[in-house]
Amino acid sequence: MIESATVILTDEALSQLKSLLEKEANSELALRVFVSGGGCSGLQYGMAFDDNVRPGDEVVHQGGVRVLIDDFSAPYIQGSEIDYVDSLMGAGFTVHNPNAVKSCSCGHSFDTGEDAGTARACGCGGH
Repeated sequence: MIESATVILTDEALSQLKSLLEKEANSELALRVFVSGGGCSGLQYGMAFDDNVRPGDEVVHQGGVRVLIDDFSAPYIQGSEIDYVDSLMGAGFTVHNPNAVKSCSCGHSFDTGEDAGTARACGCGGH
C-alpha cells in the first residue's frame, strides 16, 4: 500500500472501484473523495466520479485507479483508508479515518475535535 498518500484503498475497495469505473467507459474518470460541513457529527464524507483535476488537488495513484482530494479536505482525511464493505446492513464504501475523534453510527459523518460544534440529531436513519 501507499504510505505517503493522503488516502489508501483496500484491495476490496480497489476491486469494486475498478469494476464501477469500467462500466462508466471514460478512461479519464477518477474517484473524488471530499469532506464537507454537515452531518450529525459536524463533517461528512463524500465520494463521486470526476474527470476534472482541479488546481490544488492531490492525485493518488493506486492499482491503476486515481483518487482526487482537494486541498480543503486533505488535512481532515490524512492517513485514511477507504474500504468496501458488503454486510447484512448493506454494501458500500466506507472511510476509516484516524483523525476522527467521534463519528455517527452511519459512518458518513465525523468530528476531528478541532471545533466546538453544536450537537445535532443523527440524520442517518434514526440512530
